[in-house]
Amino acid sequence: MPGLTIGDTIPNLELDSTQGRIRIHDFIGPGDYVIIFSHPADFTPVCTTEMAAMAGYAKEFEKRGVKLLGISCDGVDSHKEWIKDIEAYKPGTKLTFPIMADPDRKAIKELNMVDPDEKDAQGVNLPSRTLHIVGPDKKVKLSFLYPACTGRNMDEVLRAVDSLLTAAKHEGKVNTPANWKPGESAVIGPSVSDEEARKLFPDGFETADLPSKKGYLRFTKV
Repeated sequence: MPGLTIGDTIPNLELDSTQGRIRIHDFIGPGDYVIIFSHPADFTPVCTTEMAAMAGYAKEFEKRGVKLLGISCDGVDSHKEWIKDIEAYKPGTKLTFPIMADPDRKAIKELNMVDPDEKDAQGVNLPSRTLHIVGPDKKVKLSFLYPACTGRNMDEVLRAVDSLLTAAKHEGKVNTPANWKPGESAVIGPSVSDEEARKLFPDGFETADLPSKKGYLRFTKV
């Protein structure tokens, strides 16, 4: 897919938001991870449910040192009115993170958040349901790309964050397997020898007994 992708530095855009002017690189503080996520438009059904869900998970992301930053192609005044609907849809929920405004839709192009199929009444492309997880080095660590018809799963976003943080904590020596959740065993990376693994993981590791006998699938508690 052309445009911004994993490993790229997030563009240092400066945009108006519901919490004032934001420069993305300044928003990413030392040691912070940031989730930047786009929505096709304000006052639309799936977007409203997604925003409410993200607001409901905000404290979980905050516990992990992760900031949230939304972007939609409507203006700040529209965003502020929309927030009232979002909070009313999920009583007790408060949307505490900023939503950036991109009325001319230039930012979504730089952030690779354009839906090639969905267009507004004027025939202009709308934002896709894109989500970038950006690390403290301001590089994209992971991206989700959904069409307008499909709402994102916040449990999976949180799980992906936990996976990234686990890998970073162990400096890339461990990876997380399919359907992994915090508290479960991770796998030791293929670049790590058994000798090094014994030093890194004093509690030991288990090697799956597979027909190839290559000993590459090793699980350890992290």
